[in-house]
Amino acid sequence: MRRLWTPTWIARHVAMVVLALGFLGLGWWQVSRAAAGNSLSWGYAVEWPIFAGFVVYVWWREVKLARRSADDADAPPADPADAPAPVVTAGSRPAVRRPVRVSRVSADADAVEDTDLAAYNHYLSWLSANPGARPGDYPG
Repeated sequence: MRRLWTPTWIARHVAMVVLALGFLGLGWWQVSRAAAGNSLSWGYAVEWPIFAGFVVYVWWREVKLARRSADDADAPPADPADAPAPVVTAGSRPAVRRPVRVSRVSADADAVEDTDLAAYNHYLSWLSANPGARPGDYPG
């Protein structure tokens, strides 16, 4: 529980309270505008409390995750010999996978040059040699 009172977590708690109250206040402001005749504000009056709920949900999830990781860190390390063997069911992915073999292309295949690629490279070298030229000036 002490891990939730570090300066970083205090800033998170304050940010959650400020954002949630701010979003609820903006929702109340939209309700008052909608009651005054602005019909578009009814949508915003619903939207702002949803934002506030989302902020509270993310904060709650982060607190829960921090407490769980703190409990895991405080737990004594388990003896690997006492751990039960993992159960592999049909359709599940194994924990250890074999490496993938990749076939290599021989060096002779690199010698074969694509004619379109060669023409494009010639065009690019011509453009580089003639910086003021337009693409329509290319003699090829």
